[in-house]
Amino acid sequence: LRRRMKDSVAEEHLYLGFSHQYRDSIFPLHTSISLFLLSYCDCKLFKIFLVPTSEDVDDQFVTKNLLGDFEVHLISRCQLPVVVQSCSLPAVAVKDGRFCRAGLSVVLRHIIQKTYEADPSKKDVLELLGFKKTCLKACAEVSQWTRLCEISIPLAVEGFLTASPEHCQTIPPDILQLERKLGEPVRVHNDDKIRRQKLQQQKAGAKAAVPVLGKDATEAGTPVEMHEHPLPSLELSVAFSKLLVQEVSEAVSREAPHIRRTKTSDLPLLDHVFAEGLYFTLADIVLLPCIHQFLVSSKRQGKNLVNLPLLSSWYRRVQEVPGVKQAAGKCNMQLLQLPELMSAPEEQLQDFPSVPDELEEENEDSNFIGGPRPTMTKLMKNGIEAKFSPHPCPNWTLDWTNLPSAVSPGEGKMSRERGLRKQQQLNNLVAVVTKLAKPGDVIVDFCSGGGHVGIVLAHLMPSCQVVLIENKELSLIRAKDRSDELGLNNISFIQANLDYFNGTFNIGVALHACGVATDMVIEHCVKAQAAFVISPCCYGFIQNTVKFKYPRSQQFKEILSYKEHMILCRFADQTAVQLPPERRLIGKQCMGLVDLDRAWAAEECNYSVQVISMEPESCSPKNNMFVGIP
Repeated sequence: LRRRMKDSVAEEHLYLGFSHQYRDSIFPLHTSISLFLLSYCDCKLFKIFLVPTSEDVDDQFVTKNLLGDFEVHLISRCQLPVVVQSCSLPAVAVKDGRFCRAGLSVVLRHIIQKTYEADPSKKDVLELLGFKKTCLKACAEVSQWTRLCEISIPLAVEGFLTASPEHCQTIPPDILQLERKLGEPVRVHNDDKIRRQKLQQQKAGAKAAVPVLGKDATEAGTPVEMHEHPLPSLELSVAFSKLLVQEVSEAVSREAPHIRRTKTSDLPLLDHVFAEGLYFTLADIVLLPCIHQFLVSSKRQGKNLVNLPLLSSWYRRVQEVPGVKQAAGKCNMQLLQLPELMSAPEEQLQDFPSVPDELEEENEDSNFIGGPRPTMTKLMKNGIEAKFSPHPCPNWTLDWTNLPSAVSPGEGKMSRERGLRKQQQLNNLVAVVTKLAKPGDVIVDFCSGGGHVGIVLAHLMPSCQVVLIENKELSLIRAKDRSDELGLNNISFIQANLDYFNGTFNIGVALHACGVATDMVIEHCVKAQAAFVISPCCYGFIQNTVKFKYPRSQQFKEILSYKEHMILCRFADQTAVQLPPERRLIGKQCMGLVDLDRAWAAEECNYSVQVISMEPESCSPKNNMFVGIP
């Protein structure tokens, strides 16, 4: 699918924000990170635009002094394509097209994939995506690691650099959290084998010499220097042998019989070499420009980095990766040569938690024991039961037989029975949206997947603009293919996490938004003062996050604890058809209570909200639907 889309596209435009220059970096740091990756990949496939946040930017100064060998154009925010205007930068869009990718991780992953597609010999670039190509793929709303790399560290460094001297005396907590992460044991694919090799090396008292890698030395054919490295040499040899496309030597990989018999639980743990573990990935690319600026500023202020020995070691080690120094040079990053640091005493770091305080309760209550009846009874004693409003149009249905085949969800790869159920689900959402929508309205299909909802709405309501937002690229490409087949010109596509969409709209819709995503969609609609029609899903995935705490409404908070609310969420997922009828009924009641809490939370924001059961209820085990009107 990516290849077919690539063949039909001549040029892609990369839009990067520009607020100011600070020493050898462009801000926001997301822009410096993007340019650093382009340099590392030696990628010239994109036409690059800087989008100033103010009007008084000197064209010559920006393009010549800051951007190395890249040709860069200035463009104002109002000149951006409409689909890009509704997104946070960085963003990539097809020239004059309606398909946009937005947000740092999505854009960086796309740059890597495009580079490899254009030149399949660049396997080292593709390896940046890590095992199963999932590096920074999980969205920041649900992944603490993605959030730390993509949002928290860049913002912490930007705040540190702009703070007054009296406010930048302490190391930002997010930097200390990264230091702790680098001290955690590494878990990687097939780590049992590597850990057995480490045990054998420890028993042999081996201190193998490790190559110090520099692209200049290896490319020039000069001998590779060997020296003792402070980290265990096995992890380093495994990590750097992969970078040089070499195998670990047979002497290291051969195991003695007593090593093979050792229990996995008795094997030594692996230490970090790079940010995510043993291997150099996109996470290291993202972190380097940020940590570089932090270290440069700390050095200028004469700060002692004794509290950051692991981060300092990581910074030195990243510089040994082939291509890093050359890419940094192109971006005018003058990398520092740091001295070796001894580990800081544990008490110096103990005041800085490795997990944000607000998530501690979530982690403590991650395992729930017991059924939902005590919680349901507690709510009932306070006059709270699941309530379902009458369906506004229970018998409304689309004439699917007379619609083009590309409109039908059965056009996708699903069985005839599942396709019929999907049509029934769409009947419910489309019936309500068509009653709410007016000509000229903008309708956003959040978590759109393959576009089942959005494509139907765009086809039925040509006077409305429909925007599909989805973070899975292949699903969105399938949706665009279907749209192209229908010749729709009132539809656009955004591959991004929900937080990177900031456009205005009139109606938000989502079919089976998973777990916390339902609450994220409601939040977006409330901020935009837009109506919403949402069918939730995956209640068992609901949990406290940095942004969302449960229960949601004040009424529920006064009665239920987080743990009691989570019990309702876990049992709300037990509505599958193969379960006993009584169990399904309890599951439906739990669904109703969780969604009542959400509805009341929206009503606290001056919305009128109804919780409705889809018709027929057999169309899905997750058959609840919210209709919210500001």
